[in-house]
Amino acid sequence: MQKLNQESLKSLQAPLKEKYKTDADSALITLKATGNLQDGISCSVETGKALVKAGLHPATGGSGSLACSGDMLLEALVACAGVTMNAVATSIGIELRNAKVSAEGDLDFRGTLGVSKDVQVGFKSIRLSFQLDTDADDESLASLMKLTERYCVVYQTLNSGVQVETAFSKISL
Repeated sequence: MQKLNQESLKSLQAPLKEKYKTDADSALITLKATGNLQDGISCSVETGKALVKAGLHPATGGSGSLACSGDMLLEALVACAGVTMNAVATSIGIELRNAKVSAEGDLDFRGTLGVSKDVQVGFKSIRLSFQLDTDADDESLASLMKLTERYCVVYQTLNSGVQVETAFSKISL
């Protein structure tokens, strides 16, 4: 694995930061995801790198052979937090010899299956953890954690919530 050093990262990001300072509109990017409903209560999602077929979790009647969207949400959090931490560590000069990022979340499937209207649909809680092999002192690690939380898109979205709009239209395929 080739690592960027502090100066390489700064030289990659400096022109982008300058562009976004002088032209704020250029910093607004729309990310997209698409999927197609499939047989067997599944949905094929195009990730840009591969096609992922998602289906029901075994706790809702699925076979477990397809990706679970809840797992995919946690995987997105791990990916974003890991990339962000790596970039922040590089930027502030903390050497991480090795690092592991983990996320786990608690769901009560009574809500998802409509068994109890008093039970929340979705994750009740999510825990994100990092195991770091580094010589950095506690103050530096506290700064690393604070900046990772601050700049991780998925963490911030989950932590603060975001308005989600839905729309339906009829089409002929």
